[in-house]
Amino acid sequence: MRILVDTNVLADVVHNDKVWAPWAQMQLARYSDGLVTNLMVYSELCYHAESHAEVDALLKEFGLIWDELPRQALFLASRAFQAYRQRGGTKTSPLPDFFIGAHAQIAGLPILTRDAGRYKTYFPTVPLISP
Repeated sequence: MRILVDTNVLADVVHNDKVWAPWAQMQLARYSDGLVTNLMVYSELCYHAESHAEVDALLKEFGLIWDELPRQALFLASRAFQAYRQRGGTKTSPLPDFFIGAHAQIAGLPILTRDAGRYKTYFPTVPLISP
């Protein structure tokens, strides 16, 4: 089974979060045969990295499979952002979670995340693996 991994799960392991790292490690081990990433997760991981090679090594360490964002997902992310703004959201550009959620919905992938709120709101049909 392929599963799209949210950035927070990987960051919890990398930064050894006292609360969330044990849960994240257990989930990554449980689903290790089909972990998927995309450019949004990659970009978010780069924020604390010294180089792209460091992030590439991290993806390899976790056995993450690269998956491109389909154009349909990009369109769906824009619609989620539109709904967010109509609900009073103040950000001026689409949030990474919109791209991750849209990717999961279009590709039929569940999302492994510890932050399910925005996904439940804007992508209610996407299965979530969360605490």
